[in-house]
Amino acid sequence: MADQEKSLLIKRYASRRLYNTETSDYVTLEDIAGFIRDGREVQIVDLKSGDDLTRQYLLQIIAEHESRGENVLPVNVLNDLVRSYMIPGGGVMPQFLQTSFDMLRESQSQMMENMSSINPMSKVPGFEALQAQQEAFMKAMTGGMGAGWTGGAAKPEEKSEGGEDLDDIKKQLAELQDKLSKLK
Repeated sequence: MADQEKSLLIKRYASRRLYNTETSDYVTLEDIAGFIRDGREVQIVDLKSGDDLTRQYLLQIIAEHESRGENVLPVNVLNDLVRSYMIPGGGVMPQFLQTSFDMLRESQSQMMENMSSINPMSKVPGFEALQAQQEAFMKAMTGGMGAGWTGGAAKPEEKSEGGEDLDDIKKQLAELQDKLSKLK
């Protein structure tokens, strides 16, 4: 389990090839996406300069999946992301996204707990493996952040002045959760 918590270091050579330092072999973006789906934290650094390239490669992985028709992000969400880059200081988008994923992870975790405690399916062979896979998926989708971290934003249970906006957000999160469930 300790190996799963340690970041996997990927080095990018001048030739732009990506090198897995744990297995001493070259990897592709799809391999890196697989590591993340399996619950691993990944750090990608430029061998020569030491610059952290993780963010740009994660964005590239998302862009490639979106371009292949594996659409997870609706166009209106992508528009909002672009708009958030135009706001000085980034606006509230980073905090909102982190809080949204925290809420999603928390509700997913609660659902899994409920399934295992009251659902007779929890006695079915392989249920624990399914539950572990679901937890790894959620960790990969949310960047592995701890469930208690809110990034300085209001906690999910706190109501804002615009209760309707919060309801819309909850509805969008529920729709995203349904889409994530269907991806399995």
